[in-house]
Amino acid sequence: MELNLTNKTALVTGGSKGIGLAVATALAKEGARVAVAARGTSAELKELRNEYDVEHFAVDLAEPRGPERLVAAVASSYGSLDLLVNNVGASEPAGSSLDFTDEQWQRLFEVNFFGVVRTVRAAAPLLAAGREAAVVNIASLNARLPAGMIAPYSAAKAALVNFGKALSEELAAQGVRVNSVSPGPVRTPLWTGPGGFAHLFAEQAGISADEVMDRMLPESMGITLGRVAEPEEIADLVLFLCSPRSSHVTGADYVIGGGMLKSTA
Repeated sequence: MELNLTNKTALVTGGSKGIGLAVATALAKEGARVAVAARGTSAELKELRNEYDVEHFAVDLAEPRGPERLVAAVASSYGSLDLLVNNVGASEPAGSSLDFTDEQWQRLFEVNFFGVVRTVRAAAPLLAAGREAAVVNIASLNARLPAGMIAPYSAAKAALVNFGKALSEELAAQGVRVNSVSPGPVRTPLWTGPGGFAHLFAEQAGISADEVMDRMLPESMGITLGRVAEPEEIADLVLFLCSPRSSHVTGADYVIGGGMLKSTA
């Protein structure tokens, strides 16, 4: 399917690894000019920059002025912005929702929610100038299936979905579509990296992290397809929502969890 993304300018936050890296890679392969925002780089991102029209902008989007500086730098480098994928996010576990401190709640909302709000606020004039722009916010299935051990993350992602729907109403007249993608478990460093959730569950269950990802998670979370998602599968959906192929889609939240969500509401 031709996605018509050649020469589009895209900004992907949290793009040095995981879902963000997969999205940046897919956009670059479709011919887009890609700005990747991340606090640091990675070997994979360096390789991507060597092969495609990809530029890395080092920034901390949890810092209040970070998004404004990022968008200004992207505008200076590219002069335009057609696509914005807000992927940056973080989580940390606790024993229950009541165990999180005020500082943890604030920190996790800064990363997962307020950073997106500030980035969109800064980018909106650039996006509107093109009249055919798209914003995709990477939320989470936990926005609909909250869990006490990651309560701030779940709450922030629920707020992000709500914010996206409000934005879609406000920006439609300016030619900007806004949608959300809510993945279930994905094989990313959030799960598989050092100190990730897979290692935490592995210690508790007395099994390996690979067994957690390959068997325990699909079984315990009721994933109908019997496996967790790969980052590239999330990227495929994101690219469709970025492309003119989804020109009549806005204000939607797409769950991609392999059948994990059983309700119809």
